[in-house]
Amino acid sequence: MVELILVMVMLGILAVTMLPRMDVAASMGSVAWREQVLSALREAHSLAQAHRRLVCVSVGGSAVTLTIADQFGATACNQPWLGPDRDSRYAYTTNAPATSVSPAGTLYFQPSGRVTSDGAGTTSLNASIAVAGESAIAVVGETGSLQ
Repeated sequence: MVELILVMVMLGILAVTMLPRMDVAASMGSVAWREQVLSALREAHSLAQAHRRLVCVSVGGSAVTLTIADQFGATACNQPWLGPDRDSRYAYTTNAPATSVSPAGTLYFQPSGRVTSDGAGTTSLNASIAVAGESAIAVVGETGSLQ
């Protein structure tokens, strides 16, 4: 009986010391997801300027999808841009923390570097992408910069 009690006490001590570390490991998932989203946005900005074409970014709950216009001057994106692993989703995870875009909708990265609310590029869009537990990503419409 004494051995059983000692084993239970030791398990309790191990549990108390390991729980904070497990919490840190769980929070690293939201840090990694925020970095993936930020990387996809940077890629879209670079693509739009380098290829001189419209790039559309759709941020969903567990995926960021990039599409690109097939020609200069187009106002709609119709070709998927494949991510680093040749998937049509540039960034994705199966257990992403809550992610939202404000205002909701697609982000249009223009060849000029601006971010707009439409493919024609008539209205600059300042947007915020919130990832649960992390600081929001701010998208400045006139310059296309990410903060």
